[in-house]
Amino acid sequence: MEARNHTMVSEFIMTGLFEYPHLQGLFFGVILCLFMAAIQGNSLIILAIALHPPLHKPMYFFIANLALIDIICTSCVLPKMMQNLILGKKTISFSGCMAQLFTFTFSTSTELMLLTAMAFDRYMAICHPLHYAVVMTKNVCITIASCIWAVGAFNSIVNTLLMLRLEFCGSNLIQHFFCEIPAVLAISCSSTYLNEVMDFMADIFLAMGNFLLIIVSYGFIIRSILKIQGSEGKQRAFSTCSSHLVVVGLYYSTVIYTYVQPPSSYSMDKDKMVVAVLYTLVTPVLNPLIYSLRNKEVKVAFRKILLFCKMN
Repeated sequence: MEARNHTMVSEFIMTGLFEYPHLQGLFFGVILCLFMAAIQGNSLIILAIALHPPLHKPMYFFIANLALIDIICTSCVLPKMMQNLILGKKTISFSGCMAQLFTFTFSTSTELMLLTAMAFDRYMAICHPLHYAVVMTKNVCITIASCIWAVGAFNSIVNTLLMLRLEFCGSNLIQHFFCEIPAVLAISCSSTYLNEVMDFMADIFLAMGNFLLIIVSYGFIIRSILKIQGSEGKQRAFSTCSSHLVVVGLYYSTVIYTYVQPPSSYSMDKDKMVVAVLYTLVTPVLNPLIYSLRNKEVKVAFRKILLFCKMN
């Protein structure tokens, strides 16, 4: 029996994000600045948490994991986009597309679960403060983070392997500015039923499931805050959750709008292009600002790092 070629196309063409060739230089400069801001901001967050002992707490441990995931997410999408802007093309090799798809799927699924772990940390700190130090130990936090990274990797491996079994023998035009599961499935010329089922189940479990857990956690948190006597105590308790709530709202609104739909009904219109820019570029830039602007301990750590850098 003749072997079937499952990768008839050697590269894909992406529609890209920008339609004005004469402004490619400007777009490159903007993306480069945002990329550097995301890398430097998140790296500074990780460095501050690692070097400043007062930040050696469960909440900051998960923030450091979130910053690392943001670096991975941004690094898997933007360098290729900038390369294409410089070269004036919109292509990506088949292997490069699969690598980008794997890394992006891994980073997004892991980030969704990390946000849930951070909500659980806030729930324990506010609703069960006497048990917080006993439950949220260093080993427990490391175990939770390890399980999250493992589940994210497993989900990405399964979806990427399912993608590799498909044939791409027709159009190689991806209606997106990077490779992600729905956009690549849309151009396959073989049956994508199993891929669609697995992808939709992952979306429901990782996006909707974790979102519901966060909602339940904050339901208990709000109830506990309302029981606190005095407005100052309520304000102090809520301030520890406000940054996380902003990040959750920003990230989940974009992810659910884009992904929680059957892949067979996928269409990447301009609105979803803008939303995709939010969670691949804008959110990784904003997260370090959100977690540092209203946090005195993080600001102190930043000042010490900057002072050390000036002295050396």
